[in-house]
Amino acid sequence: MTTQFAEIEGKRIAFRHHAGEGPAIVFLPGYMSDMAGGKATAVFDWCAANGRECLLLDYSGCGESEGDFADGSLSAWRDEVVALVETQVAAKRVIVVGSSMGGWLMLLVGMAPGDRLHGLVGIASAPDFSDWGYDAVQKSQLRAGITVYEESGYGYDPMPTHAKFWHDAEGLKLLGAPVPITAPVRLLHGQDDTDVPPETSLRLAAALSSEDVQVTLVKGGDHRLSRESDIALLLRTVASL
Repeated sequence: MTTQFAEIEGKRIAFRHHAGEGPAIVFLPGYMSDMAGGKATAVFDWCAANGRECLLLDYSGCGESEGDFADGSLSAWRDEVVALVETQVAAKRVIVVGSSMGGWLMLLVGMAPGDRLHGLVGIASAPDFSDWGYDAVQKSQLRAGITVYEESGYGYDPMPTHAKFWHDAEGLKLLGAPVPITAPVRLLHGQDDTDVPPETSLRLAAALSSEDVQVTLVKGGDHRLSRESDIALLLRTVASL
């Protein structure tokens, strides 16, 4: 995969694109993750092998993209995704695949203006984690502008949450009202996920306006859902749309 760069809001945003037939697959990684991850790579390789158009990217401040992670926000990353789709994706329709925080972003991208959305696939989707993912003390610190650090177990301990990110995210919470997406949605969630409660996908399914929503709970699956069987399920799900 050859990395390319596009300038968006003054930053060089890294992306990888494979031309092919549509609908195009757009993969959105999770918090502090990037397009070199196992799930993103598997989706890209599947698209390449099957002649499908695919777009991967690194959010600003992540991976190969320019910027400071401390300046990142859901709003900024949503706008980067939308800009790349508009300028780099040839297909008239797109399927957005989002992992963890990327599952929140996929909803925000899916709600962006336009009629290109063909479907969504969420992997341990984490909408509104600024609310349920922090205790009262941490929220108080974030409100005061203090960065919160936590152990993550994913190789980048301690994991920071910056106040700018949290304040922005609080304004983008979705689960308290109907989510105005009518395209087909598939939600995959490991039953042993200790980072994002599986009930989050059930709450999201109930909130979505779409009548074509399916939730798959994976026995023995953790937050990553990166076992060989999990990746196979993801690719079958993408193919089904």
